[in-house]
Amino acid sequence: MDKQLISIKQRYGIIGFDHALDYAIHIAVQVAPTDLSVLISGESGVGKESFPKIIHDYSANKHGQYIAVNCGAIPEGTIDSELFGHEKGSFTGATEARKGYFEVADGGTIFLDEVADLPLSTQVRLLRVLENGEFIKVGSSKPQKTKVRVVAATNVNIAEKIIKGKFREDLYYRLNSVPIHIPPLRERQEDIFLLFTKFATDFAFKYQIPPLQLNEEALEELKQYAWPGNVRQLRNITEQMSLIEKERTITKEMLANYLSAQTGSNLPALFVSDRDSTPQYFERELIYKFLADLTKEVTELKKLVSELKNSKTILPEGKTVKFTDYQPIEIQEETCFNENEKIKTSSLSEIEKEMIIKSLEHFGSNRNAAAKELGISERTLYRKIKEYGIS
Repeated sequence: MDKQLISIKQRYGIIGFDHALDYAIHIAVQVAPTDLSVLISGESGVGKESFPKIIHDYSANKHGQYIAVNCGAIPEGTIDSELFGHEKGSFTGATEARKGYFEVADGGTIFLDEVADLPLSTQVRLLRVLENGEFIKVGSSKPQKTKVRVVAATNVNIAEKIIKGKFREDLYYRLNSVPIHIPPLRERQEDIFLLFTKFATDFAFKYQIPPLQLNEEALEELKQYAWPGNVRQLRNITEQMSLIEKERTITKEMLANYLSAQTGSNLPALFVSDRDSTPQYFERELIYKFLADLTKEVTELKKLVSELKNSKTILPEGKTVKFTDYQPIEIQEETCFNENEKIKTSSLSEIEKEMIIKSLEHFGSNRNAAAKELGISERTLYRKIKEYGIS
């Protein structure tokens, strides 16, 4: 295999030897030194976010700003201000002038994820930037220049949106100067086991537990599954099995419990084509995160107790006593996952709200960083902030 290809995969965490995947990486490296716009297509969860980083890092703009924007997560009323900036007093709440991403990233790269979700009015503004490098701030009449490399991504068929009048055809051709397609996981059967092994190893290290293994039947089942959620779905299932299953060797029957959840049965995993449209998915993710953190704390506490058993404690009177003279309460790690136990101190909504607040406080109200920490999309986080009235 090409040494550069191996180096790129290691640097950006891309796993697999599929020919279509390798070709996508090759195109990204080849087009990087040019100033052409690139449109990355592929289903949700295939890992499109790695490719604009490759293009940026191998381009002449590599020393400039790299900004990733999730177009679907920004409310329609504020998207123009976010991208192009605004003048003081241009709308209610605009108490001062603000630079937009296209001004901040001048000389760098902007990655527009979910570009098909842009409103038509914003598409007109974006087309002007692509055609002559000009943009106008909201509330201003003065054009400004910017030299920004635009890389866009979509998980929908833009041609269908054009037919429905929801996406400009001229903008599509401007963005699609060089197309890059990322193959779905179901077309990368030989890579599935590699990805599973990587995720199982990562979660074993993260939660201080033995890594999962697959028997032959389970491995075959894993390869034959359609994976509508692609790599993201495989990662989620591996994490859930790592936390929930006591046995470290996964059988076909055990795996079926998680894969069959795709059909909507009430099992440990729940996957839908649009995860943000299902409120219980968000709640389930928070529960798994809560259980994972609790398990880690219990494991660390048991380790501390074990270390103290052979140590000696000096009492104030100068007497020495062994820690083993006491009988500490035995902590059962399994109780963390007892389905009959009820959390009496807080309701599920209170736990959600508390975790969101703590994450926002930790990241200084940065919604994008908080959403990544919680393992949810920024759109879901924005909805929950409004629902709970979090300021």
